[in-house]
Amino acid sequence: MHRTKTLRMMSLLLAVCLLSMTLFLPSGEAQRRRRRHNPQAGKAKAAKRIGIGTAAGAGAGALINGKKGALIGAGAGAGAGAVYHYHKKRQWRRRHRNR
Repeated sequence: MHRTKTLRMMSLLLAVCLLSMTLFLPSGEAQRRRRRHNPQAGKAKAAKRIGIGTAAGAGAGALINGKKGALIGAGAGAGAGAVYHYHKKRQWRRRHRNR
């Protein structure tokens, strides 16, 4: 009878110690989940890059071929701006991959 009581107390003490260790010690998993913020990614940055490409393409197209050229140039500029934004995002991600 005395031995079972001692075993229960020891197992309770062990459980309390393990629980307290999990609460107060920082886990490695929580530290691994931290991510850096990519300053090259974002809706505002994308809109700016695509907008600049659109404006430049529309201006160049208008100089070359009037209204129709401006429309075609705006489409090409928007596509080029989107490709440039994707490139910059990916470049930052590759540069900061395993740090």
